[in-house]
This record gives sequence, C-alpha cells and structure tokens, in this order.
Amino acid sequence: MQAAELDQQLSELQQQYRQQPVPTLNERQAWLKALQQALKANHQQLAEALNQDYGQRPIQETQLADVVPVLQQLRYTRKRLKRWMAPSKRHLDMALWPARAEVQYQPKGVVGIIVPWNFPLMLSVGPLINALAAGNRVMMKLSEYTPVFNQQLASLLHSTLGEEVIRVIQGDASVAQAFSNLPFDHLLFTGSTAIGRHVMAAAANNLTPVTLELGGKSPVLIADDCPIALAVARIAAGKCLNSGQICVAPDYVLCPEGKVAEFVNAFQALYRKQYPQGVQSPDLASIINDAQFQRLQQLLADAEQQGARIVAMAKPACEPQQRRLVTHLVTGVNDNMRLMSEEIFGPVLPIVGYQKVEQAIDYINAGARPLALYVMSFDRQLQQRIGERTISGGMAINDTLYQVAIDDAPFGGIGPSGMGHYHGPEGFLTFSHAKTVLRRGKFSPGALLQAPYGRWWQRLILRFLLR
Repeated sequence: MQAAELDQQLSELQQQYRQQPVPTLNERQAWLKALQQALKANHQQLAEALNQDYGQRPIQETQLADVVPVLQQLRYTRKRLKRWMAPSKRHLDMALWPARAEVQYQPKGVVGIIVPWNFPLMLSVGPLINALAAGNRVMMKLSEYTPVFNQQLASLLHSTLGEEVIRVIQGDASVAQAFSNLPFDHLLFTGSTAIGRHVMAAAANNLTPVTLELGGKSPVLIADDCPIALAVARIAAGKCLNSGQICVAPDYVLCPEGKVAEFVNAFQALYRKQYPQGVQSPDLASIINDAQFQRLQQLLADAEQQGARIVAMAKPACEPQQRRLVTHLVTGVNDNMRLMSEEIFGPVLPIVGYQKVEQAIDYINAGARPLALYVMSFDRQLQQRIGERTISGGMAINDTLYQVAIDDAPFGGIGPSGMGHYHGPEGFLTFSHAKTVLRRGKFSPGALLQAPYGRWWQRLILRFLLR
C-alpha cells in the first residue's frame, strides 16, 4: 500500500469523524457488543489461523492469552462505559463564583494502532476496545508476520464494525513507517524499544500524542525466603507461554548464589513434565520466523563463546525446520553478553547469582527501567522495600504475567519500556480529550476587577484573595 492510499484511508475516516464527532453511549455500546459477539463466534478460526502463521502455536494458548483477555475486557468495558462518559464535576474556588465547572471527555478523532505479531488479537482488539469506548475511529496496522491471521481479523472487523469505523492495513515495514507518519489524533505502538524510537520521532513531526508499549529486560528477583520449587513454577509459566515471545516475559532471574544449581535442576524437572516430548511437544509454540530463530541462536552462541554455561531443558534442543526451541537456562553470564543487554523475547533465560538482596536491587536499578518486575518472596517488608527502591511499568509478587490481565488497572511502561497507559479507565482517558468547561450566568465577578485599577472594592477583593 502506497503512502497516498494511506492518506486517503485516513482522510475518509476523518470525514466520518467530522460528520459524527461524538457517538452516543448506545452507538458505542453497539460497537462493543457486535465485536464481542463476533469474537465469540470466530475465535476458533482466528486461533487456527495464528497456528498456521507460527507453524505451531497451541490453540489453547491463543484462547487463554489472546481470546479470553479480550472477551473479559469487553464485558468489563461495556459495564462501566456510561460512568466513564459522564462529565466530571470540579471544584471552583470562591474567586470564580458564581459559576460551575466540569470536565467533559470527548473523542480525539482518528486513532492509529500498530500491532505486533506475538499476541496479535489481544494487542489489536485490546486497544481497539478502549479507542471505540472513547468514541474514536480507528486505523490499524497489522504485522506482516501473521498474514493468515490478518486476513481473518481484517474481514471480521470490517464486517462487524464497518469501514466507516475502522480500516485495517496490511503491509511490510515500509507500510508501517508510512503509517506512523500519518497525522493521527493519537497513535499507539506496541513493539520493540528500537522501533518505538522511530515511531515517536515520526509522530513528533505531526505533534501526534503517542502511547508506546515497548519491552526491555523484565527481571525476576528470587528472595532467599521463597521456595525454589514455587519460584520455578511461577517463572516457567511466564517464560514458556508462547515460547517466551512476550513483552512482559521474565527476561532474566536474580537468584541467591547458593541456589542457582537447585533452580536449574528444578526447572529442568518441571519442564520435562510439562513438555515430555521436548522439541516435538504439541504444546510448544514455534518461533515466529527464521530471522527470530537465528537471532536467538546467535544470542546463545555469543554467551557460550564468552564462557557461559548453557543448559537446554530437553534434547534435542532445537528443530530448525519447524523453528522450535526448548527453553535454555544460561548461567555464568556477564554484562558483555548480548543476552544481558538485549531483550531476549524467546525461550532463553539467564540466571544471575547474588549474595545480598541489596546487590540484586542495585543490579536492577543499574539497567533501564523494565516493563515488568517480578518478586518471589513472602516477606512483606522485603516486598515493600523492593517496590519502593525500583521503578517498573508494573509489578507482580509471587507470579508472572498476570498483572497484565487486570482489567481495572492501567498497563504501560516507563522510560525505555514505554510511555502512557491503556486498559481500564486509564485506557478510556488515553483516547479521550479531557476538556474543561466553565459555565457562568449573567453576572461575572471579573467585571469588578477590570481597569481602571485601585478602586476601593478592588482593594478589598484583592486583600481577600491574597490572604
């Protein structure tokens, strides 16, 4: 698709917005209801399409990680939308009396959404729900790495919502670049930090506000009081889903130095139970494409060349033809290794030993602020100390990933892991313009304070205001 075609698509949606700039509650509810019904009727086909794109992606993983969160979000949003749309009354100081003030939440216009390949249903329809709830039109750019899924989703969205509400765009990186250059009223991008910098620079040319959902290196800190078996079970759940191709997957583990070997052994034992056929297990998701598969292999080779010990959770460890890779634990790492400086985004998990918990906290703070921080500890004081001493987009204690599934809480990063939020009421606010409205009657106290200055009543009023 050429830039001129994208301009035309945006222009047509802008025209639709101008014709009806504030969709009613009933209209927005109708959009969300239709979307909910369509997804319930077609989620199996969408999951099967994604399985084709990956080569192997378990249908149940797509249902649990893509479909269920979206359906939950739709139910949650529809129930609360009337309350979110209501104007918010605000306090007025005596100096502004008599008057009333409120904040109205109006649609921004046309919202652009750039979707990644790892969870293309949740990360497309999720922000779409927030944008529609706020009354916007939407242009959506899907990843070129999920073409079969894209056809299914584009057909579903266009037939369900109509092209007067949404336009779904497909194409390669050049199309994505042209898309990010469009003068949207808001742009949401989910993807890598490196690409996020380019998206933000492109949006800056149009002064387009952006929400960036990026990634980075999300750590897990295992405290000494946490049983290793429990920590391994929670970490494996977050690292093995979709073969670790998740922006909030555990990226590396900080483990008490004397328990690193126990961690490796426990992880391997659990992995063999969950994936008894190893690389041939039907529950093991493939790596999305050859480039990503080669990148992960290069990360492992680089670490091994620098002296790291690599432990594959099963043998054989990989199947190149089907792009399957079992989880690899890496010990003896150092900061010069690529896997300690780059987001891994796959089934590779470095383990860093520490002697004192303060060392682990300092190690986290020495790096970029992560999208997620995971703490394995039942010590309430330690939990609080870690939370206060570190900054991350979100945090989960004695679990991984599930903080993202909370409908009533914002999701977003900070610094290199992102900016802005969506999900919940924060998502509605992200895609709304909060407009302050002052209402005054026939009398205005401002008339008493106009020039010429120095009159006795002005001195009296100022004395009161400056008290």
